[in-house]
Amino acid sequence: MAAVELEGVSKSFGRTPVLREVSLSVAHGEFVCLLGPSGCGKTTLLRIIAGLETADRGRVRIGGRDVTRLAPEDRDISMMFQSYALLPHLSVRENVRFPLRMRRRGTRAEQMQRVAWALALVRLEGLAGRMPQALSGGQQQRVALARAIVPRPTVLLLDEPLSNLDARLREDMQMELIDIHRRLGITTVLVTHDQEEALSMADRIVLLHDGRIERVGTPDEVYSRPGSAFASTFVGAANLIPVTVENGPRGPLARFVAAPGIALPLPAGAGGNVGRRLLMVRQEDVLLRTPSTAPPGAPAWPGTVDTRAFLGARCRLLVTLEGLRLKCLQPGNAPFRPGEPVMVAFRPERLQLVEEPNAAPAVGPDATPGPS
Repeated sequence: MAAVELEGVSKSFGRTPVLREVSLSVAHGEFVCLLGPSGCGKTTLLRIIAGLETADRGRVRIGGRDVTRLAPEDRDISMMFQSYALLPHLSVRENVRFPLRMRRRGTRAEQMQRVAWALALVRLEGLAGRMPQALSGGQQQRVALARAIVPRPTVLLLDEPLSNLDARLREDMQMELIDIHRRLGITTVLVTHDQEEALSMADRIVLLHDGRIERVGTPDEVYSRPGSAFASTFVGAANLIPVTVENGPRGPLARFVAAPGIALPLPAGAGGNVGRRLLMVRQEDVLLRTPSTAPPGAPAWPGTVDTRAFLGARCRLLVTLEGLRLKCLQPGNAPFRPGEPVMVAFRPERLQLVEEPNAAPAVGPDATPGPS
């Protein structure tokens, strides 16, 4: 029995459809990230699970029980909002205790014991008597998390809880959320638009696009085999190259439309039949060598470095290859500089074909690759 089941959930606001026949199953103890751009329907879907919005069509089940028409307080869920929603007139202790009081869970002594447990879990034991306005943003976030977990709900719902934190705190809290989830085993559904957050935290990613589920899978599955041009450029950064797939003497080849002299062997499972497709090449799978160090006889093609952006441990290069402009990730100390010639190769085992009907390719002659 799944912890959360959605069956054909649809929702419109006025004449604008927001969710279109969404079906999903979340296993007990699973950490699932709803990922997608603004307006894709991910927060609306979370609010429908919570009971804060009502689906126009479809069913919602929690722990096997149909809760489609039940109020939020009858669903055995906790939700943590992006704004934290702390009560300014209550201390940290009383903010965390609040859901226990509202649900009449245990005696006052039992409630205080649960509050102490939750505050210890988020490492705020010494701040129980403080008021919310005396806390930093990171501390307020921990209070909101403690309040969400103190009832030990069947399902924990998190609506972009880390978006208000700076980069260092966000990374710290990602690790803490993973650790708390591991220790408690609470089924968790987190909404985010941050691909790195989803990749680093989720057991499974549910990628939403235009109110529909575009892709579901583990982080590695979604990143390595995205299946569509949208998924390949939203989850990670990718070059999308128009190719013609043809049968070669040793298996299928992807021949560049803009540079017919470049034909790459496709690995098993790359997907696709003979014909026009888009070839997905991740930035880290573009291999660069100086002309003097390129292995003789290896399949590589001459290109030119256009730009270089230093990112610390890595650098991002824009390289022109026979009219195509490719983004490449290299070590931060890579020797390549703008204007210099390079030899360009590709990791053949990582190549994937993707489709995007009714859309122009993200990379073509003299065009810039999709967003990073």
